[in-house]
Amino acid sequence: MKEEKIIVTSALLYVNNFPHLGNLVCVVSADVYARYLKSRGKNVISVLGTDEHGTTTEIKAIQEGVTPKEITDKYFKIHKEVYDFFLCKPDCFGRTSSKKNKEITVHLFKKLEENGYISEGELEQFYCPKCDRALADRFVKGTCKVCGYENARGDQCEKCGTLLESDQLENPRCAICEGEVEIRKSNHLFLDLPALSDELKTLLEETKQNWSYNAVTMTQSWLERGLKKRCISRDLKWGIPIPKKGFENKVFYSWFDAPIGYMGITAENRGDWKEWWMDKSTRLVQFMGKDNIPFHTIIFPGILIGSKEGYTLLDTISVNEYLNYEGGKFSKSQHKGIFGDDVVKLGIRSDVWRYYIIINRPEKADTDFTWEDFREKLNNELVANFGNLIQRIMVFLKNKYDSEVPGSVLEEEDKRFVSKVKEHAEKVEELFDRIQLKASLKEIMKIARLGNQYMQENKPWSDDVPQRRKDAAMNVLANLAKDLAILVNPIMPGASKDIFKQLNVPEQDWDALFDMSIKKGHKVGEATPLFSKMSDEQMKEFKARFSQSSKDRKEVKEQEKKGLDFSDLDLRVGHIKDVEEHPNADKLWVLKVDLGREERQLVAGLRKEYTSDELKGKNIVVVRNLKPAKLRVIKSQGMLLAGEGKPLDDGKEQVGLILANAESGSPVYQEGKEESAKAAKKKTVTIDELFDNFKMEVKQGMAYINGKKLFADGKPLKCERVAEGKIR
Repeated sequence: MKEEKIIVTSALLYVNNFPHLGNLVCVVSADVYARYLKSRGKNVISVLGTDEHGTTTEIKAIQEGVTPKEITDKYFKIHKEVYDFFLCKPDCFGRTSSKKNKEITVHLFKKLEENGYISEGELEQFYCPKCDRALADRFVKGTCKVCGYENARGDQCEKCGTLLESDQLENPRCAICEGEVEIRKSNHLFLDLPALSDELKTLLEETKQNWSYNAVTMTQSWLERGLKKRCISRDLKWGIPIPKKGFENKVFYSWFDAPIGYMGITAENRGDWKEWWMDKSTRLVQFMGKDNIPFHTIIFPGILIGSKEGYTLLDTISVNEYLNYEGGKFSKSQHKGIFGDDVVKLGIRSDVWRYYIIINRPEKADTDFTWEDFREKLNNELVANFGNLIQRIMVFLKNKYDSEVPGSVLEEEDKRFVSKVKEHAEKVEELFDRIQLKASLKEIMKIARLGNQYMQENKPWSDDVPQRRKDAAMNVLANLAKDLAILVNPIMPGASKDIFKQLNVPEQDWDALFDMSIKKGHKVGEATPLFSKMSDEQMKEFKARFSQSSKDRKEVKEQEKKGLDFSDLDLRVGHIKDVEEHPNADKLWVLKVDLGREERQLVAGLRKEYTSDELKGKNIVVVRNLKPAKLRVIKSQGMLLAGEGKPLDDGKEQVGLILANAESGSPVYQEGKEESAKAAKKKTVTIDELFDNFKMEVKQGMAYINGKKLFADGKPLKCERVAEGKIR
């Protein structure tokens, strides 16, 4: 029997800004489901990337005074860094501006035209006399006639989700200059969706049992109202040029080539992409927000059906409602809410964010992110329940059994417990299969609570409990920890990896559940807390910081800049005495650094760039008055400076330490300002203040801050490996 192939995709997010927490719901959800399928041994590929064409990119480029290509290159890198932090590891990652996506888009267009599904026609569109340019839909803002929302885009109202035409927008204005616009006629190309209506209805009827309720209802509504021809050309420069005479100055509508991007990204990464995308037996499973429904249930399938080439069509679609922020919507344009770069800087491990997104996943209605709720779930669910169970098991094995798992003969009460856990695990599997991710996670947390209850009832620490009962309970609990690591892996892969490491067993997949493979005499590793509590003070600080508008944030940053100069920094020469691997992170080193009169512990993300032997003995530069932070549980008491950029010789970008030829504890100062480094005490600065107030760079292999060269003991600081770049 032919093995089933499954493609899992997340919506491709626009690269005109940082992705915010609401955007990441579908990205994380797709990653969770793909990880689950892989743990079950399924033949699956996951696809993720960036949507790079269209008006939003051109607007952002105009706002920043750069080219659209420069904007997409900048934000593609940022998106990748954010996805990496969230532990989203797609099999195929790419961009819609790739050569492959262009080739496939043009091919499909020609097939649609050949099969009679492309027509020409006039379209009334907006024109800005002040900017002297035709305005594609997203260059226009106005009031939606359907719901009255005053800042609706020209193509779609973000509030009610209606796809708009020019006559459905009142009081239209130019999104670039805010000036009045007029309507002019222009010749465009249209996809004949009405001619594809019957086949789209069939697709819905055959697969709707696999669609989330909101996807079914919106698609049915579109089909019942009757489909209209959809314009697929735009008067833009940034996009895939249309290969048709008379349309040389137009590009494809981004929602024409963006969903084709799933195929293009697969083709970028796999030579066998056609074996996946030109096989009707392949299951296509897609995750996205509710505003993207018609593009994936009508337009994209319509394109593939109209090509008549037998492409893989949508089988399953899981559509989340909106995750809002503190009573309001996240907004890229207004910078309201927590964005990906914010999350990366906060020092809260990725698994906590993944847990929160899934346990609050807006599957049937909008949900709200609040800092109070985030803290409650972290402290009372992850720390007090799940993390507490693993910590108790590991610490007890270490302290009472010399880190050695005892043997056991299971008695009836143990068998009843294991049986009950299996029942919940079967439900976890069933819910994962139905893509009810929130409910599956709740079942996993129930198993953790059962584990805590079982341990409490058996009291392996009590002298009143027979040794055979203690041994049986601890054997069962050690195996339960392993099973929880398997079950939670799709949602919290980092924590899962940590549990396996503490148990001193290799990472295992779904088929290893309940095999009781941890036997008598097995030696476990060191016990390390999986999660750290958030204090009330931290919660209040985060709430205040991220509840500000973009204007408020800018003002705060400007005030901070006015209040800080180089004299506020305490930079010292430090000698690296010892280097150890971080117990919870593959990319981090834990350093012991001599600063003259004191020794400090630093956590540095240099595992890919430096070996421990290369680091030991070096005289580095440390930001001594940086606010301490916990990085994956381990405390870091400062930050070392390293350059990143163009290497000293030809080749790829490098990372190199800023080095000093001076004794430990020597102050670092700017050229001509040695006395400023000798101030008695500096106030503590945050990581945000450091990077917001100081431009730190490497020029000709030398270290500079705010344009001035740095020295220690009369000698300039040098960067090894890097000639030109930034200091991080």
